[in-house]
Amino acid sequence: MNNPSGLKPVKTKIRKGIIVGAVLISIFSFSFVEDLFQVSKNLAIFSAVYKQLSINYVDEVNPSEVMKTGIDAMLEELDPYTEYIPESDIEDYKLKYVSTQYGGIGATISNRGGKVIVAEPYEGFSAQKADLRAGDELLAINGIELKGKNNEQVSSMLKGSKGTAVKLLIQRPGIAKPKEINIIREEIRQANVPYYGMLDNNVGYIKLDKFLENSAKEVKDALFELRKNNLNGLVLDLRFNGGGILQEAVKIVNLFVDKDVTVVIQKGRNNEKTLSYKTFNSPEEPDLPLVVLVNNRSASASEIVAGSLQDLDRAVVIGQRSFGKGLVQQTFNLPYNSLVKVTVAKYYTPSGRCIQALDYTHRDSDGIVLKVADSLITEYKTKTGRSVYDGSGIYPDIFVKPLKYSLITQTLASQYHIFDFATQYRIEHASIPDPKNFKLSDADYDKFIAFLSKRDYNYNTRTERLLNDLRDEADKENKYTDIKQEFDALKAKVTYSKKNDLILFKEEISKVLEGEIVSRYYFGKGRLKQNFKYDNELSESLKVISNKSVLASILSGEGTYKSIGKPGEDYSASVGK
Repeated sequence: MNNPSGLKPVKTKIRKGIIVGAVLISIFSFSFVEDLFQVSKNLAIFSAVYKQLSINYVDEVNPSEVMKTGIDAMLEELDPYTEYIPESDIEDYKLKYVSTQYGGIGATISNRGGKVIVAEPYEGFSAQKADLRAGDELLAINGIELKGKNNEQVSSMLKGSKGTAVKLLIQRPGIAKPKEINIIREEIRQANVPYYGMLDNNVGYIKLDKFLENSAKEVKDALFELRKNNLNGLVLDLRFNGGGILQEAVKIVNLFVDKDVTVVIQKGRNNEKTLSYKTFNSPEEPDLPLVVLVNNRSASASEIVAGSLQDLDRAVVIGQRSFGKGLVQQTFNLPYNSLVKVTVAKYYTPSGRCIQALDYTHRDSDGIVLKVADSLITEYKTKTGRSVYDGSGIYPDIFVKPLKYSLITQTLASQYHIFDFATQYRIEHASIPDPKNFKLSDADYDKFIAFLSKRDYNYNTRTERLLNDLRDEADKENKYTDIKQEFDALKAKVTYSKKNDLILFKEEISKVLEGEIVSRYYFGKGRLKQNFKYDNELSESLKVISNKSVLASILSGEGTYKSIGKPGEDYSASVGK
């Protein structure tokens, strides 16, 4: 979190005072306070400082802002998940951490150079039904111009009560004049499970984006629908899932694990926060071959599901090491309709491991949070005796090398050139084949190159940066004149090579282009389905599920496939190298 700007020395004093006072408040709330006098004394000092600043400081001080700054600074010293939520932010907090429901038009927006651009309309909701498209620029909402307004302000204007009307003035690329679109706001429910369907060989697939309310029910409903297809196995995709409600994770594990089995234990400094969570129903699919996909953005509740199913030898985990968040938060009501979300415990998977990767209680001399030291990482055993480790996320049973995009692809995407070409493509093409069969033609790619010829997409390769460093060092040593001819020749070769990047990385760029174009016709589900044909983790999942002996050897820790080594060792069972 950034330091507050403005009256830095005074705010530093305020921050220190509030940190002391608020820490004492938190200590006071527990039954083990050892010195009530010291607590009372320091609370009185804190209160007096805050009062004197508010009354006597030379410039006007906003008491609410000063307090918010101090509270945020105090909590910043703890961990990024402990946070204060003032009344003004309650609704956004609930949408992010609790509920998937709000009133609006069903679209995401982005701000590009002061312009408000529709990033993606949600399929089946008001915006999409009114033909609001990705790439449209929002000029005004209900007659109020949007120039100078940020995303938060615009988003607030778009949201409202179900059934109310909102009038948008938009500018669509390729159309000369702005047009008005009238949209009726509706209840927007963002699904925890945005997609489920069948893969090859009667293998089911469920994509779970988050663990908010009803996520377990959505997974269960999807599973019931997939079972109608004589399932041979299931892939549960938790990649990029940042987690959510712990109890929902327990319910999802329960779909595949017997009743009365420990899924996760949370342990806190306060004994009341030490709890064991067990399965409480008979499983729906106790024997269905199961693969769980994770990556470095899978966190919290995702890691509970993946780690528990791994510890119980119930599923094969495929992908990359997960994020490593082994902390549990709980919200507490504060006066005046505000909240504080506090880390109250760490959680442990059935084998006894805590996968928390960063040690917030120990920092270096610069205040930087340290990773759990390799020497402190401990080996644990799964139900059948496989080795697993704590201290750094969930390590997959099969590691798949993550896709890493080239610098030119990252540049074309981050500078919106791919997005804008897809917008133009949608204007010129009324329809395309279904996502599974759509493929960008060579002629289309040539049009993309021509499209880029009128745009600036400069980027510095690592070689260019090294050459610039070389020139700087040569200048310092007065040797640049001696090497100038060779330097210029080398730089010319690098520039020529860079111009060929569009050809060299054509296949990679085409994949990203395809996904963006498909999303204009088939939205989020289409983009996901289109990517299936390029998904190495999914491909590996199908191989594992289709070979029962391989699946059994992984879960038993025998044979060629086995859990990867201790953190820091090579991935001996990796694929995609």
